Amino acid sequence: MADMLVVRSKVRELAKKKKMNLGGDATEALSKEVHRLVERASERAKANRRTTIKGRDI
Repeated sequence: MADMLVVRSKVRELAKKKKMNLGGDATEALSKEVHRLVERASERAKANRRTTIKGRDI
């Protein structure tokens, strides 16, 4: 994956609030999941003849 799609410090902050630690590979895995989510949402938007991803596509 070329770009990180999530902010590691923000994810770590949320994990700390939940009294959890964050593994070194967790943000990369989360970034990959966000990438897949956007890919699916964009396909749904295209299927509905739109060029804008909306909340309902996710």
